[in-house]
Amino acid sequence: MTEGLFVLTIIFVAYVVYVVVNEHKATAKSQEPEAKPVAPKVTAEQPKQEAAAKKEKPATHNAAIIKKSAPAAITQNIVKKGLRDPKTGEVATSYNNYRFTKRWIKEALVSEGLLEKVYKNNELDAATEAAIKEALVKLEGIDKYKA
Repeated sequence: MTEGLFVLTIIFVAYVVYVVVNEHKATAKSQEPEAKPVAPKVTAEQPKQEAAAKKEKPATHNAAIIKKSAPAAITQNIVKKGLRDPKTGEVATSYNNYRFTKRWIKEALVSEGLLEKVYKNNELDAATEAAIKEALVKLEGIDKYKA
């Protein structure tokens, strides 16, 4: 009994050591060596806080540049491509696959006269899917459905 307990204890200790060593290796790999800027020697007359403030100054300047360029990038991403439901205002951005297209888009295709009917999944073939894709392109061109 004690031999079995001894073996299990050895296995557990080996597992703990294995996890700790691998965790240490993972953190060592994820930390990249940072290039340390060459700072002037700090004399006894200069307090250490001034040296820390000098190091923070360039980082603040770079952050200000990034903040100024960010609004231009954000405004470009705000424009959504897709179809807008005129009744609810919902914008559908993914409607490439007719099987997963929202019901209101299918009904809009029929109500605008671009398709004969709302097709079931088992009624779809290559010719029907080509006609549906053409109808979707025409529906995107209608001002009422533009997002």
